[in-house]
Order: sequence, then C-alpha cells, then structure tokens
Amino acid sequence: MTDFNETIINEFRSNGGHVETAGFGDKLVILHSIGAKSGDVRLNPLLALSEDDSWLIVGSAAGSPKDPAWVHNLRAHPAIDMEVPRDGEVATIKVNVSEVPDSVWAENWKKFTDFSDGFKEYEKTAEGRKFPIFRLNPA
Repeated sequence: MTDFNETIINEFRSNGGHVETAGFGDKLVILHSIGAKSGDVRLNPLLALSEDDSWLIVGSAAGSPKDPAWVHNLRAHPAIDMEVPRDGEVATIKVNVSEVPDSVWAENWKKFTDFSDGFKEYEKTAEGRKFPIFRLNPA
C-alpha cells in the first residue's frame, strides 16, 4: 500500500469516514478487494458517489492509460467488504459489485465529470482508455 493510501485510510478510520486530505470529505469508501491471483485482501480508498442504496466508483487511476489493479480484482471477485461512513462512524458492509454496462456508461461517467473537473482532465492522459465504472450494492 502506498503512503498516500495509508494516510487516507488512517484519516478515514480516525474521523468516522470523513477525509479532508485531497478534498474527499464524505465521498470516500474503502474497498476490500481480493487479489485475483493471490487471494490477498487489498485496501483501496476510492471516491464513491452515493446513489439510492448503492455507490458508483470509477477505475480512473488518475488518468493512467492502464486500469488500476483493483479493477481486475473486482472482476474476478465481485463479492467483497467495503468500509463506508455511517452516522459519524465507519461501518463495514458486504457488497456485490457489477460493472456498469456500455448502454449506461456515458450517463454514469457524466456523474463523475459533473462532480469534479479532474475527471475530465484524466481523459487527456488516458490514451483513449474508457474508464470502467462499477456499482456497489449492499449484499
């Protein structure tokens, strides 16, 4: 785990799911993805847009031309745990992950670009990569 991720996770857990670093606020979750080959649990702090009883996350990797490793892991193991802010505390819940289909990808991508212009900037460096978007539903 990178030092940045470790800092974010510690702040998330210490502050009931609120993270001032990098302006995440209450829009962060921590995925407990499972390594596709190793089976090891990996902690992934990610921006998540809450929608009804589910969340949307995007594999932008800050505009990298390659998907982040957790994308491959979610595709291999779509039933995981996730830490979420809940009533000033952090709760761990079980979720089922599904990739957003192409038919609704654009409308979901717009939710991220409307949330932050940073996502629009990522398109410039991704070398045409279409960022995978996932919906996380409580199990």
